Amino acid sequence: MINVSLLLYWLLQMGVAFLSTITFAIIFHTPRKEWLCCGFTGAVGWLVYVVCVHFGLDVATASFFATLALAWFARVFAFWRKAPVTVFLITGIFPLVPGAGIYYTGYHLFMSDNSLALDKGLETIKIAVAIALGIGIVLSLPPFLFAPRKGGKEKRP
Repeated sequence: MINVSLLLYWLLQMGVAFLSTITFAIIFHTPRKEWLCCGFTGAVGWLVYVVCVHFGLDVATASFFATLALAWFARVFAFWRKAPVTVFLITGIFPLVPGAGIYYTGYHLFMSDNSLALDKGLETIKIAVAIALGIGIVLSLPPFLFAPRKGGKEKRP
């Protein structure tokens, strides 16, 4: 069930992802005119992830669907803004990268808790593979799906 407090929570999550993605874009010297599109890409990806986890999907599957969504928007923005897709994709993927999973894998290895290290390591690998698959699927789609229509007709190669 979705109530107002849950929607506000998702909106807050989306806002924080938006700001963190823009911050990441600033750190990586993304052109200023692309910051809002980068932020929107990261926010949409994170929102899809949070909603998927809320409805019971595991983190790897949620990461896959979130990556599909943000890679789609990255391709659309790349065509609309006439910029490389990596500008939006690399910055937008930032909220989904399993940095905490990598940290906890190393932490549990250091603390000699091999079973927890293995669990976290496998989960992190699943998330990384899900992200790679999502990017690969969207980047393999034909470009005319993302180009804006001109005069009501699709431009095909």
